[in-house]
Amino acid sequence: MAGAPLVVGLLAVVALGGGGMTLASTALAESQRLAGVADAAALGGGDALLGWVPGPPCAVAERVAEANGAGLSGCRVEGLEIVVSVSGTTAGIPVQRSARAGPPRS
Repeated sequence: MAGAPLVVGLLAVVALGGGGMTLASTALAESQRLAGVADAAALGGGDALLGWVPGPPCAVAERVAEANGAGLSGCRVEGLEIVVSVSGTTAGIPVQRSARAGPPRS
């Protein structure tokens, strides 16, 4: 069994590398999901800002974020523009994304 330690060592390296890749890909997927949640929250807040849905813009954005499994970590209204930040965690790693809704910038 002279090769057994080598095989065990290689299996350990593969397992650790695979675990790291799984963690990284999970964090990337959560980051992309939160980007979509931020977009939806900003658009919902923008609808409220324009009066298309009832309620204060930031409260509407918060409801949209929470309905999609994220927390609203920031919200500000500047004229006809709303900027929101949402946050969540994956495998203990905090993830935050932001989005804006409003007229095109010139």
